[in-house]
Amino acid sequence: MRKVVFGGANSLDNYFARKDGAVDWLLWNDEVGAVIAESWKRFDTMLMGRKTYEVSAKSGMGSGGSGGPKTYVFSRALKEIPGQNVELITQDAAGFVRRLKEQEGKDICLMGGGDFAKTLFEAGLIDEIGFNIHPVLLGAGVPVFLPMERQIDLELLECKVFKTGCVLVTYRVKH
Repeated sequence: MRKVVFGGANSLDNYFARKDGAVDWLLWNDEVGAVIAESWKRFDTMLMGRKTYEVSAKSGMGSGGSGGPKTYVFSRALKEIPGQNVELITQDAAGFVRRLKEQEGKDICLMGGGDFAKTLFEAGLIDEIGFNIHPVLLGAGVPVFLPMERQIDLELLECKVFKTGCVLVTYRVKH
């Protein structure tokens, strides 16, 4: 069965971005680039909530060009999405992701989205999480995690320290 992997880059106080969506605090170098390029090889499918999609579309990353992963955007508010490789899902996110996990293919990447991740965590559909934790406290912003109905237990799979002081952590979700 395919795994759903939730992750991204976050501040030590668990924000994906500043309140205005800015990510100017991210520390980028070739070392991080190599790890990201290698990790993307394991995915052929990407999941996004509406808010993450809108941010990525503004930056030009959410257009769904051919050759990239098949992207599913989950939203009740959007009516259509432009892009060759992007599909809008408007109902039963958990059921859709459950069926997607049972299909043949590589692993599935869940991009951003505290709201959407909460839904999938509570449905027991996230198998792994991985974060590049940056040595900065933003104080406020777009949260990685939102309050959930239950505790999610994790098992550490990997911990890697980068020259920038960032720490990459990967955990298996205990189901």
